[in-house]
Amino acid sequence: MSASASEPSEAAVDGVDDAGTSEPDTSEPVEFAAATAEPFSESPPDVDDVTHRADLLGKLDAVTAERDDYLDQLQRQRAEFQNFRKRVEAERRQQVSAGVSRLVESLLPVLDGCDAATAQGHDEVAAVGQSLMVALGKAGLERIDAVGEPFDPNQHEAVTIEAAPEPRPAASDDDAGESPDAAAIGADGGESELGGEVHQVVTAELRSGFRFDGRVLRAAMVKVRTG
Repeated sequence: MSASASEPSEAAVDGVDDAGTSEPDTSEPVEFAAATAEPFSESPPDVDDVTHRADLLGKLDAVTAERDDYLDQLQRQRAEFQNFRKRVEAERRQQVSAGVSRLVESLLPVLDGCDAATAQGHDEVAAVGQSLMVALGKAGLERIDAVGEPFDPNQHEAVTIEAAPEPRPAASDDDAGESPDAAAIGADGGESELGGEVHQVVTAELRSGFRFDGRVLRAAMVKVRTG
């Protein structure tokens, strides 16, 4: 057998190492796709896309305006409802107060009878009158002060009006035991205003007056003295 037939050619073993594996050829540099790719260039926006965005913004503004309108209507309706509720509550309290006032007013003759019986010495009736007055007082009833108070036409009803007694002449030097201020003392023990402004004072109460819930329910019938 000849040597050319038994030995492999140099072209067959070119590129194969001793272990029988081939080695890559690194003689030429590897070119990457990134190096050969064309640079990215942003294309101008499409006209249809711009129109679509503008349409969306217009719809958003319309929805926002509609939302604000609904919110304004809701706030107004809420305020109107609160005012309506307050008005209904005030009317309800007024109706309740008017009903209690009528009931209390219907019981005033009972109090007058108890006062008259007590004035005549029937002490057993006084306890009934006091108990009734306490119960009605819790509801808002109170007596109007009359005797000794200045006459007030809003609270007092004058039945009789009497003039103050004329002041006595001034004391002479011989009246050593009499006080020098005796001429200025009125019939009720109070000082009269000589030469001053005429005023009216309640001297007696013929029928009690009452206030209920801060307003005059019945004026007091009184005697008045001017002076």
